[in-house]
Amino acid sequence: MRWTERQRAMLQAIGVRLFEREAQPAAARPPVRTEPVEVQASTSSARTVPVALEETPGRSQVSLTPSGGLTRSGRSGGVQQTVERVAVVPRPDTSTLDWDALRSAVADCQACALAQSRQRTVFGVGHRQAHWMIVGEAPGEQEDRQGEPFVGTAGQLLDNMLHALGLTRDEAPPERQVFIVNTLKCRPPKNRNPEAAETAQCAPFLERQIALVQPRIILAMGRFAAQALLASDEPLGRLRGRMHQYHGVPVVVTYHPAYLLRSPADKARAWEDLCLAATVVPGG
Repeated sequence: MRWTERQRAMLQAIGVRLFEREAQPAAARPPVRTEPVEVQASTSSARTVPVALEETPGRSQVSLTPSGGLTRSGRSGGVQQTVERVAVVPRPDTSTLDWDALRSAVADCQACALAQSRQRTVFGVGHRQAHWMIVGEAPGEQEDRQGEPFVGTAGQLLDNMLHALGLTRDEAPPERQVFIVNTLKCRPPKNRNPEAAETAQCAPFLERQIALVQPRIILAMGRFAAQALLASDEPLGRLRGRMHQYHGVPVVVTYHPAYLLRSPADKARAWEDLCLAATVVPGG
């Protein structure tokens, strides 16, 4: 605050000492430079990514770890801080894999932490030229144990829904036997929801399965399956009830059987969705 001469005299008269500091111009922030840092991926292929490095002494330092990630460390308030390493894992190239090679790639996948907690990968089952493809979300405890999608009570409900349309997961011609997969091939711990990074890492496997089967209709069961296929963040209620497209293949969105077991009142809506899908491939 700036005092007038009269105010100064009055304050000094009552014994108040004045301390003023001339305003100092704000120090300009050092420029941030971007340097290429060579990041070694786990598959021994390398790529270069830009990393912002602050030139202020003692602030932070970015270093490359032997495992191919980045570590940023520095001091804040006299306390040494280290940010957790971020690994760079490329998505697998599945574009030329046949069925056997794709199954092996899924079984051998170590791209995310789910590989450490799974018992078995869940590749998928059904006819390889099925007209109907059922896409679920992630394996549960029983799926992880058996290596097959949609088992247990949720699987029984799905089988009943399929039978009502003249479809089955058992041996049958391609117009009657479905192919069933999940967006994730490994079970998330404690059946938690799939994380975006896990879904993205598994996406090439699902994309290749769809390309190999070439289904006439895809039934997306559950919010995470629908959002993954349609690259959408809309809630399931807004996605169901209409026809979508996945690379030219019609997609119908409906509830997951596990949800229907908890909310049986929505079974009628799920049947409406199945009837909508059946208009694409009448008669199975």
